[in-house]
Amino acid sequence: MLGDARFSSDRSHPDFPWMRVGETVFPGFRPSLIEMDPPEHGPARRAVAGEFAIHRMRELRPKVQCIVDGLLDDALAGAEPAADLVSALAVPMSGLVLCELLGIPTSDRQEFTTNTTVLTAHDSADADRAESFRSLIAYFDALCATKMTERPEDLLGRLAGHQLFSGGESRWAMVELCILLVVAGLETTATMTALGVLALLEHPDQLALLTADPGLTPAAVEELLRFFSVAELSLIRRATADVEIGGTLVRTGEGVAALSAAANRDPAAFADPDTFDVTRDNRRHLAFGWGPHQCLGKNLARLELRIVLDTLFRRIPTLRLATPRDELRYVNGSAFSVSALPVTW
Repeated sequence: MLGDARFSSDRSHPDFPWMRVGETVFPGFRPSLIEMDPPEHGPARRAVAGEFAIHRMRELRPKVQCIVDGLLDDALAGAEPAADLVSALAVPMSGLVLCELLGIPTSDRQEFTTNTTVLTAHDSADADRAESFRSLIAYFDALCATKMTERPEDLLGRLAGHQLFSGGESRWAMVELCILLVVAGLETTATMTALGVLALLEHPDQLALLTADPGLTPAAVEELLRFFSVAELSLIRRATADVEIGGTLVRTGEGVAALSAAANRDPAAFADPDTFDVTRDNRRHLAFGWGPHQCLGKNLARLELRIVLDTLFRRIPTLRLATPRDELRYVNGSAFSVSALPVTW
């Protein structure tokens, strides 16, 4: 279904099957990449895909390493040998990496991080979230205006010279891209960071394998992505024709949700799928989706997770949970979104 053009991603359609009451597209925004169908989707995705290619991630790697080391330096310098890894590492790391990606000046990063934290936090009041959203739009509008004039060697500076961003609404298109990166990338990466650490602490045999052989880190990251599938409700489509899938007829106009969390626990694809195994061959997982809308930032997410796991357990080998497992708090009762991860060492 995810690779079939007869299933539409256009969320502005009145019959689009939103999963939560009250969900809608951002007012005043044109369709983002995740909401486009052919023929508009292909050129729009190609315009930005190169910014997330492997060679760009290699260039970004030293900066991500510096961010992770800096956050761990701060945690280790605390008066107590303890920290909440969600607020001390997972959330600020994903925000600071996005700052590097977008070329946000150091002087603006504290305000940016504050606004993005409010916007993505599940317990933020609607009014606070709306105000942070307005502040981010205003900030990105000014930032993109600067990038279009100065053309620095960063993501926004390079996009400013692309033909897709050369029309009368080019700056607004760049602002929309910035908002998409915030909404789609920050919370998912922060959540996977926290859950990844939690899973390894709960599976000391797998953590021992990883620390004994850092070459297992890429496989461990893929297993964590398969095991948790934090974007499990993002693969929503509307049928534009009658289509039969697996013996079931999906009629024109009906909505379909591709549940990646279910696919990633499918015993036909993964032996003993409920077992966490960092040595597993898990290249078939669907944590990043599939087809033309496969997650644009998949290489960035992998880079961040690999660096965190390699660095955290190398620098703090005695890391352990400071709270019993059954006392951990989860967002909206979901095991896929831990809201705090108290640790000690």
